[in-house]
Amino acid sequence: MRVVQAIRTAVFYVLFMGQTIILAIVVGLIAMIWRRRTEASWRIATYWRDSNVALLRWIVGVKTEVTGAENIPPGACIIAAKHQSDWDIFAILPHTDEQPAYIAKKELIDIPFFGQAAKSINTIPIDRKLGAQAIPAMLKAAGEALSRGCRIVIYPEGTRKKPYAAPDYKPGVAGLYAQLGVPCIPVALDSGLFWTGFIKKPGKIVVEFLPPIPAGLKRAEFMAALEERIETGTMKLLAEGRQILASKGLS
Repeated sequence: MRVVQAIRTAVFYVLFMGQTIILAIVVGLIAMIWRRRTEASWRIATYWRDSNVALLRWIVGVKTEVTGAENIPPGACIIAAKHQSDWDIFAILPHTDEQPAYIAKKELIDIPFFGQAAKSINTIPIDRKLGAQAIPAMLKAAGEALSRGCRIVIYPEGTRKKPYAAPDYKPGVAGLYAQLGVPCIPVALDSGLFWTGFIKKPGKIVVEFLPPIPAGLKRAEFMAALEERIETGTMKLLAEGRQILASKGLS
């Protein structure tokens, strides 16, 4: 079983990485020529999203389930998600309308073609080496993106975390919340159970959009509410996901 799943995972990665590189070059070239976001760029991005989710299901046996989308209010908001794997991007992207603005580490933006492609769909780079000094530039870019109708997507711990790892929420999300004055949608997920290491485990990854935190809370109150909702929701999904894996002898 493990050998078969390893082969299936390898086939998925060949297709996943292959098309990601090709599409990044295409979108990067479009961005360099037109120097702005185009309908073609967004259509390619949505194809990338849909095809990767489909490949993951068909080849590796990992299904995707999104719940709580009704909790996302119309208009501008911050989507603050737990981050356990690359899958998290696929899960969140469909729920940002046609104007997502992801907060992403600067190293990704520096990759040739991929960086141009990412910027063409409103990605906001943050230089983590600068620490707190990087926040003003991020807030300025986020405000500009919001004025263009974007929804801001951020992983408030700043990096991927393994399931059950101690939470470590960074101050950047609090700065966004205070400055932008829009609701924040916490997001829980259990992707780290299935998208873990090289070999992906068959099953169903679940992401849940939780009830929004209204604008206007004080910093400490907001951060406490955000962490409590995301961590509680994530622990619930992890427990359910582990039961599914255990029933298949994969835990």
